[in-house]
Amino acid sequence: MNTLFRTNFWKLVSALAVVISIVLPGDVDAQTQGGRAARSASPSVVQKAAMNAWTVGLAGGQLEGAPIRFAAEIARAVDDGQNLLVLPIVTRGPVENMNALLNLRGVDMAIVNSDALEEYKIQAPDIQKRIVYLLNLFPSELHIFVRPEIQSLKDLAGKKVNFNTLGTAAAYSGPLIFSRLGLDVEKTFIPHQVALEQMRKGEIAAVVFITSKPVDAFVRGRWDPGFKFLPVAYESKFEDYYLPTVLEASDYPNLIKQGERIPTIAVPTVLLSFNWPANSNRYQRVARLVDYLFSRIDRLQGPGFDPKWKSINLAATVPGLVRSSSAQAWLDRQARAKQVSQ
Repeated sequence: MNTLFRTNFWKLVSALAVVISIVLPGDVDAQTQGGRAARSASPSVVQKAAMNAWTVGLAGGQLEGAPIRFAAEIARAVDDGQNLLVLPIVTRGPVENMNALLNLRGVDMAIVNSDALEEYKIQAPDIQKRIVYLLNLFPSELHIFVRPEIQSLKDLAGKKVNFNTLGTAAAYSGPLIFSRLGLDVEKTFIPHQVALEQMRKGEIAAVVFITSKPVDAFVRGRWDPGFKFLPVAYESKFEDYYLPTVLEASDYPNLIKQGERIPTIAVPTVLLSFNWPANSNRYQRVARLVDYLFSRIDRLQGPGFDPKWKSINLAATVPGLVRSSSAQAWLDRQARAKQVSQ
């Protein structure tokens, strides 16, 4: 009996050893680049390795923001099965995306507002060496929406102004812009949908949105007469990170009269990549994405995608940052091909 028990016991141990030696290394290596997964005889392990080799993580932002929508549209346009898979990542917001790009595993790219660079120049003086830009995506327009008794920016002094929840574009860029305007207000950081209801009751004087227009809350919402957007003039104090723009009746027909144009400023939103070494797998992933994205830009400018893609200029620069060498190489190839065709 004892002999039989010992025999069966060691058979079980031997079987477990075989299972561990086959399964465990494959599962571990499938999550690492250049591991031993490709050498495994198991087709499933090979497939996992292939999927991981060409998967790119893209930090987008919060679900209610424009950046995560653009990230999802990029993923849809460039999807090529195991040849390229982009995973849009919901984060705390576009400002936090820089942290994700610099520090989180699996994040190869991020959508970031350009003025976030100001903070990181202090925190990380070598920031320009650690990141590169792929594409100047779209502007996020500043919306300062106020109650009827507020007639100018100066009227907001000392009043409650909401800048959305911490981590959002409005929560970072809004106070920075107000500081440049010399406006000292009582800042609140609560969800905009809550703040808008408090605003109706007179508990808050204004809400600040910084996102791609049009904003659903203003398009679909019903507002009493006098609720309006305040104009913000584009001055030299905004030339480093911001762009001039306007809000029009076509954006918000219920709030802006036909033919009226309300000047404001916009924060450029940029697609960034970590500055991976040129011989690394992570660099190759981003380079492949650049090739797919730039070559398929016409898809994004067609039906079913955000209209802002139609205004994208692939060659547009970003002040203070260096363009990715893979993006520059693609632009150079296109320029040479154009010259040959002429």
